[in-house]
Amino acid sequence: MISIIPPQSTGEWLAWASAIVTLIFGLLCLLMPRLSLRILRLRTAEGVPQAVSESRATMAGFYLGVSLVAIAFNQPFIWMALGAGWAFTALGRLVSMVFDRGFTLFNAVSIVIEAALAAAPLLFALGFIR
Repeated sequence: MISIIPPQSTGEWLAWASAIVTLIFGLLCLLMPRLSLRILRLRTAEGVPQAVSESRATMAGFYLGVSLVAIAFNQPFIWMALGAGWAFTALGRLVSMVFDRGFTLFNAVSIVIEAALAAAPLLFALGFIR
């Protein structure tokens, strides 16, 4: 049986905070896909219901899966997977900002949040914060 042990140190709290925020994003994408797409400034095409399913499936699936497994198992490699996912999300946004001329306030704020969500579990998993 899996028993969830609450965080015991500052590093664990930071990693858990990243997982909880990811979990909330996942629930938002799963339960309110149109709102999550609006927040992300994405639009669905009229008569294309599979566009909404992308929010429920692809985005919610990753967010929920990784965050729940990280919380349940509390293992360094899982924290690294969560951190790497957010790090590559931030990298993708940075590449878009440079090559697609996408430097907007929304992207600037988003990249800071994504970098923080990446740093917290990575610093804990790699032993930089205990």
